[in-house]
Amino acid sequence: MAHKKAGGSSRNGRDSNPQYRGVKRYAGEYVSGGTILVRQVGSKIKPGKNVGMGRDFTLYARIDGIVAYEYKGKKRHYASVYPVEQAVKSVEAASTVN
Repeated sequence: MAHKKAGGSSRNGRDSNPQYRGVKRYAGEYVSGGTILVRQVGSKIKPGKNVGMGRDFTLYARIDGIVAYEYKGKKRHYASVYPVEQAVKSVEAASTVN
């Protein structure tokens, strides 16, 4: 007598979507307000000037400007966004020093 095994439902058939974490905008890039800079677990990189942090530790730009990553000490990393005029002035000042 022919038998066909009953088609039971699988219990492990679900999968969650990837979280796409990491740095989204790098230093020197121009960003507009609201642009996501970093998606991270915990606050490895802290918000600096003109950068906000979401509930899931996502860093985002609060103003239009140029992204900068700054290091204070060995362990503290900050993401900042500076207005274009201020960023241009700091680059010009650095070039006149040399």
